[in-house]
Amino acid sequence: MTVLAYVALAVFLAAYALIATEKVHRVAAALGAAGIMLLIHATDAGAAFFDDRTGVDWNVIFLLLGMMIIVGVLKQTGVFEYLAIWAAKRARGRPFRLMALLVLITAGASAMLDNVTTVLLIAPVTFLVCERLALSVAPFLIAEAMASNIGGAATLVGDPPNIIIASRGGLTFNDFLVHMAPLIVVLIAVFLGLCRWLFRKSFRYDPDRAAEIMALNEREAIADRRLLWQSLTVLALVMVAFVLHPVLHYEPSVVALLGAGVLVAATKVTTEEAIAEVEWPTLVFFCGLFVMVGALVETGVIGQVSKAVAEATHGQLGLTTMLLLWGSAALSAVVDNIPYVATMSPIVHDLVQANGGDGPAQVLWWALAIGADLGGNATAVGAAANVVIIGIAARNGTPISFWQFTRYGIVVTLVTVAISTPYLLLRYLI
Repeated sequence: MTVLAYVALAVFLAAYALIATEKVHRVAAALGAAGIMLLIHATDAGAAFFDDRTGVDWNVIFLLLGMMIIVGVLKQTGVFEYLAIWAAKRARGRPFRLMALLVLITAGASAMLDNVTTVLLIAPVTFLVCERLALSVAPFLIAEAMASNIGGAATLVGDPPNIIIASRGGLTFNDFLVHMAPLIVVLIAVFLGLCRWLFRKSFRYDPDRAAEIMALNEREAIADRRLLWQSLTVLALVMVAFVLHPVLHYEPSVVALLGAGVLVAATKVTTEEAIAEVEWPTLVFFCGLFVMVGALVETGVIGQVSKAVAEATHGQLGLTTMLLLWGSAALSAVVDNIPYVATMSPIVHDLVQANGGDGPAQVLWWALAIGADLGGNATAVGAAANVVIIGIAARNGTPISFWQFTRYGIVVTLVTVAISTPYLLLRYLI
């Protein structure tokens, strides 16, 4: 590698360390590193902003933007509060039944929406329900964070790493449904069993408290019925358009933006209200991250790493798949899985091409997605949803420590990744 390549790699690793240790806000670290990459000519404006291979992936940015606007409008209807109260009443105040229903709701919602947004909406109501039932809220919040990471892995839009993988690998919404969703259904069932075991000391039933929760009226949570139906209609049409991508030939980013535009134009929601829930720091972070990784591609660092991995596995697809699955799970446990996948996706792209491109080699994309999505459950900093949940708990006076989360997360990650191993072997390699 050239001197410039080594300098670019040093800048990237320094930014990565700052992001992982949270010494500097991740947006500042990503933007600072992107600026340095441009300053030292590791990349330039054309490559950073307009190149499909090394630039900002605008499909990812605008897909997230469109979905955030749709969710921002949907939040105003109170539908998530309705679902949580409904679940508590259907569970009849039984703690494990309540957790099971909240886990299923969170996982299902995370498959359609961004998992960070889902936990932001579900968590406040979890506090309400647990307070009424005199239950410790921490196990429920931890379970919801993990359920969001598992459920979000099922679809293209459910977890940010999947969006990056889909864009880099040319994968569609339907590809994720066919290849990821069947495994995720099994993993959610297994996760419910793990919840029963891991949090067994927290399931204390109080019949008097249960009677109080049964007195709540979930219909009172719906603030605007007309807006609810309008929002659900648009969301349903957006999901249908995602599924029909092979026929319609509209990119998911275009569909999401069209859906957001129609929803804002056809309802009484103001533009300010619609964009209030947009996570602008997250979008800016993605932009900086893409420029950083693009610089590594431009300087040849990514190519060298791809070559080294291919030589280490001697071109054996099965060995490469297992290394990618378990390596991704381990690394995503230590650092946020978003920058990890952004870094690995061009490497995996080269490995897929080296193994013949389409066909069996596509298993490498699924190994990356499964490892990164499930590995994010291992520690409190492994996924954005985990960080959000811990922040919410701290603000509400019930802090969840790093190790309190991690001691459960490691068990869940090991079990789910272990189950995923034979799934990949049997479905794609044997």
